[in-house]
Amino acid sequence: METIEIIRATLLVMLIVCAVAAALMKRTLHAVICFTGYSLIMAIVWALLESPDLAVTEAAVGAGVSGVLFYIALHKIGRMEAEHKDETDKNGSEK
Repeated sequence: METIEIIRATLLVMLIVCAVAAALMKRTLHAVICFTGYSLIMAIVWALLESPDLAVTEAAVGAGVSGVLFYIALHKIGRMEAEHKDETDKNGSEK
């Protein structure tokens, strides 16, 4: 087996592991991290397939922008839940 075939097989296995892990994670932040890893590996696969335009797009949009937007959304959801809990604690119980 050539070196490039070993690298391709390893990337394929890592891609499958990231996809399954992202789907099965119980914590949302961990799923976002797995999704970002999936996008980075996919960008490398596109580069190996000699599609640099798709590789750059996948890295920028898939890993960069989407990962950051998911993280910001999770942060805001966590803050909203904390504020809601504080309001519930102050008012006694939720109606």
